[in-house]
Amino acid sequence: MESVISYIKDSYNELANKVTWSTWSDLQSNTVLVLVASVIIALIIFVMDNISSVILKTLIYGT
Repeated sequence: MESVISYIKDSYNELANKVTWSTWSDLQSNTVLVLVASVIIALIIFVMDNISSVILKTLIYGT
């Protein structure tokens, strides 16, 4: 039980005093970057899916 309490105290101390937290403006800019990258990747996958669908339909049905 003593080791669990020590672990919790050490974890709290590290989170409170040793971790460098990002600023609010950094979080906002990183969030926008992730959202833009996600949309771009989703669009690329959408285009690739449609192209492969057209190719497969052409191969299967011939028109």
